[in-house]
Amino acid sequence: MALVTVSIGSNIEREHHVRVCLDALAASFEGLRVSRVFESEPVGFEDGRNFYNLVAAFESDAPVGELQAWCKRLEFAHGRRVGSPKFSPRTLDVDLLTVGELTGEHDGVSLPRGEITHHAFVLQPLAELLPEARLPGSGEIYAALWRRFEAGDQRLWPVAFRWAGREISHPD
Repeated sequence: MALVTVSIGSNIEREHHVRVCLDALAASFEGLRVSRVFESEPVGFEDGRNFYNLVAAFESDAPVGELQAWCKRLEFAHGRRVGSPKFSPRTLDVDLLTVGELTGEHDGVSLPRGEITHHAFVLQPLAELLPEARLPGSGEIYAALWRRFEAGDQRLWPVAFRWAGREISHPD
């Protein structure tokens, strides 16, 4: 079994779509753990609707292609459209970040996902969830990457969020 991490984002019916995604992950994979939910402004486009973002980790022995297909099926089942622009509002965005220690191209997916070190809305929740884990390939510790990260205008802040009858929160 490999530790898999995914980023989750939504800026259309955010609470609903994040909960739907977490329910689907919990029903499909073992050992689900999640970061806090963060609100962030859109990156790459101006729409006026902020995102909810978080990172989830779970165990799986599924091949990368199957994991990627699972993520895309979930997105499409909840209103994501084929061919929609990369930088646009979305009901649900679920991206594979890491699959175990895999690096490079696997089933058409580049691992680890490059956005990990470029976007605060990915790196901060990942560093919070797995602070001592290492980025495959570079071996850098997520918490150290986050401490050095220059967020610039990438503002995000934690929000109160309930899922599965509990508050999702972690100490700062």
